[in-house]
Amino acid sequence: MVLPNQLTVLRIILSPIFLFFFLSENPLFKQISIGIFIIAALTDWYDGWLARKFNYITNWGKFWDPLADKILTSIAFIGFVILGVLPLWMVIIILVRDFIITILRAYADYKGASFPTSVYAKWKTFIQMAFLYYLLVIYTAINTPQVSVGNEKIFKILMDGNFIYYTMLFITVITFHSGLTYIIKNRHIILRLFRFET
Repeated sequence: MVLPNQLTVLRIILSPIFLFFFLSENPLFKQISIGIFIIAALTDWYDGWLARKFNYITNWGKFWDPLADKILTSIAFIGFVILGVLPLWMVIIILVRDFIITILRAYADYKGASFPTSVYAKWKTFIQMAFLYYLLVIYTAINTPQVSVGNEKIFKILMDGNFIYYTMLFITVITFHSGLTYIIKNRHIILRLFRFET
């Protein structure tokens, strides 16, 4: 197995390890979880760079690399649902959309078709990740006594329930809409794929 594929496997392995540390009551473990998440996210950039530079592109990697990304972000979202920070129904919509589109794209690559990623979808992913990092940093800081003590008012504003809810609602809407747009735009390719036409 080439190095980019090994990094993809590492990202999948790190995902539940991140969740274990993040859900711990130990503030140190929560801090470690951010490091694990960042390392896992960096493997995505690095394995992509390696694959392009040295032409380490395999069918295995085409399928599992984007799926590994979704596993990592999905586990982070699920962690915040468990902690009561994010609504379950919003996270379910995001996860279902992302996994359907990811699997469709991977299957299209396998069949020799191409689903180009739109600028809209790239912005959706950027906003999702930015929000996740925001929640990870702020939630961890709140649960770190050395940081939170004396700054309760600031953190109360930063983790305001309405702000979190409506930001997540916005992300859910654009995620669903981008997925729907993607399917409609590529419906002819999708129909050919599942009719097994060449």
